[in-house]
Amino acid sequence: MQTFTGLVSVLLVFLWLGGNLVSPLRPICDLRVLDHFVREARDSEVIMRGCRGGCGAMKSYFVPLTSVDFAVLEHMDVNGQAVEVQTGLSLLDQALNNAMKTVSNSPLANALDNNISNIHSLGQILHSLDLQQARSTVLPDDSAPASTQTQEVSSLPELLQVQSSFLRGKVRLLLSAAPACQRQNS
Repeated sequence: MQTFTGLVSVLLVFLWLGGNLVSPLRPICDLRVLDHFVREARDSEVIMRGCRGGCGAMKSYFVPLTSVDFAVLEHMDVNGQAVEVQTGLSLLDQALNNAMKTVSNSPLANALDNNISNIHSLGQILHSLDLQQARSTVLPDDSAPASTQTQEVSSLPELLQVQSSFLRGKVRLLLSAAPACQRQNS
């Protein structure tokens, strides 16, 4: 059901963008779709800050690192970047789903559900670009120590801020470097 919801979200974004797409063949390369997902993550952050009741228990979440080491990135191929981004998206999906279990506030629950759908849509975008996806990625559970590619945050606002930063940083860089998107720009 969530896959269907994700597809519907992507289609709605495409409809929302209307006839302004750069290329009808590769609208997935249009970074305005990603910008829309970033705005929705930020909106969720705002909803969380204004939440008074049913906002979820204080809990720790493992999330991807958002900092970009350009020296390392320069030597990493696009498929390596794709694995890192897919792993990060999986971590965010897991953290958002865990957070969703503790939330009873309807507007916040709807916002989290929308963010989960957006994460799934981004995974489908990566798949459609024929980028290698992380295979059998072992994700830390809530009690596992963080790896060098993860960090631990202790609140839902921090989780939502990391999601927004990850989308603006690593996901944007990957989509900008994807070969299919490079061909579109040439």
